[in-house]
This record gives sequence, structure tokens and C-alpha cells, in this order.
Amino acid sequence: MKKTACLLAAALALGMGAARAEPASYQIDADHTYVTFAIDHYGASVNRGRFDAVSGSVRYDPAARQGQFDITVDTNSIYSGSRGFDEHLKSPDLFDAARHPTMRFVADRLDFDGERLVQVAGQLTLLGQTRPLTLKALQFKCYPNKRAKTEACGGDFEAVIDRTEWGMDYLVAVGMPKSVRITATIEAFRQ
Repeated sequence: MKKTACLLAAALALGMGAARAEPASYQIDADHTYVTFAIDHYGASVNRGRFDAVSGSVRYDPAARQGQFDITVDTNSIYSGSRGFDEHLKSPDLFDAARHPTMRFVADRLDFDGERLVQVAGQLTLLGQTRPLTLKALQFKCYPNKRAKTEACGGDFEAVIDRTEWGMDYLVAVGMPKSVRITATIEAFRQ
């Protein structure tokens, strides 16, 4: 009887451990998630902007090293530090926020080097066009978040894109660069 109880307890403990290793869903934490861009301005300076309204979800299975990202960015939430520049960024010349109020990144492939997440491959929809995009993981970690009373996973991700691939051609003909560096700081809470 005692041996059976020990075996049952061990089986339950293993079952609970397996349950924790299953894929988990995480909701984006708006307070710790934003997307930035940087583009050279004729070699004189770098124009930067930040999108503060970001939402979405992450599904992550650390044991299987698999997951999905579904991140939506409100293009009207752009902030550059200059009200006039913000309005121009929202105009049809660039993000055309009236016609395209969101950008969306959907990924279903996470690549690892051992235990370390190194990149997330997916599709970026910008200006109504969807193209492949791979974000390099600069850092990524899951940890117990005391404030949220649940597990949080987060990281910094980066890519350099050719904006003309999405139809953003403004001033390219007169020397404005095509290359734009995108950085996404993402944190999500387990549901």
C-alpha cells in the first residue's frame, strides 16, 4: 500500500511537471512593449520614432523550442519627439495611418542555438503588403514576474528592412536611404 501511494505521488508529480512543459499562451504587456525605428537622414543625423500602442500574443513551448508571435502595432501611436514630424510620418508619404492603421508581425518559427533563442521568422504586413521578416533575438528570457503574479517572457528583437519592399518609397529617388532598423521590445504575461 505504501509503495503504491509513493508510485501514485511520483506519477502525479511527473504529470504536473509535464503540464508545465506544455505550450503556454502569453498576452502582450502594453507597459513594457514598444517598437522603434531608425533611418539615416542624408548622413547628417538619424531619424527615430517609437510606436507605443502594441498588442498581441505569444505562444511558447520551451521544451519543444517552438512558438508563435502575433503582434499588432497601431501606426497612429507613433512618437518622434516632434508633433510636425509625427504628422508627416502618419501621412500617405510614409505610414499612411489613415488607410493602414496597423502593422502586424506574425511568426511561427523560433530558431534556437542550444537553449538560446536566436531569431523569430515570420511575416510583416506594412502598408497592406505582407513580406517575410526575421527578427534577430538580442536577448530573451522567461521569469516569474512578482507584479503580475505569473510568468513573463520578454526580449529585444531587431531587423534591418528595405522599406521599398513594402512600397514606402518616399524620397528614395533623391538619396534618402531604403534601409530602416527596427527594434521591438516585447514582454508578455502567461495567461
